[in-house]
Amino acid sequence: MSSVRHDRESVSALALDLLDRVGLPDLSMRRLAAELDVQPSALYWHFGSKQELLAAVSDRILAGVPERGPEADLPTVASGIRDALLAYRDGAEVVMSTHALGLGDARAPGALRAVLGDDAAADALFAFILGHTMLVQQRMHAQSVGAAESPDHDPSPDADRVFHAAVRAFAAISPAVRSR
Repeated sequence: MSSVRHDRESVSALALDLLDRVGLPDLSMRRLAAELDVQPSALYWHFGSKQELLAAVSDRILAGVPERGPEADLPTVASGIRDALLAYRDGAEVVMSTHALGLGDARAPGALRAVLGDDAAADALFAFILGHTMLVQQRMHAQSVGAAESPDHDPSPDADRVFHAAVRAFAAISPAVRSR
């Protein structure tokens, strides 16, 4: 076994890299430990559970999203969140499961709240962004393994159109956005 000492940051960084290479279904504590050349039990020194590890991975996925963004416009913030999720294989699924359990930081919802000025609308938009991005990633995965009904059809233009229409709809109903 390795004599290299790992910390929470290096373990979560490698977990994100492994997620991107193998996907969420194949990201296991055992596989991560093998990549680090340590016993699986050594990972529990840094993370009490796999869900806690995934929360750290989720935080890494969303690290580029500004914590607060009242000076930014809604399309920029929403697209930034979506782009962060799409940057990693199964990124939306990891963030969604972490968010559902109330784990990880609230950087992305906080950025939406700052722009929308309405907690409920921000939470609804974040749920939409997660769900919509997860659908896009599922389509992309299906196409990559030949499971899509029409491998020649690229759903991206339709997905982008739907995404931007939803963001415009949220902006239209939000008093804080309308008053700018």
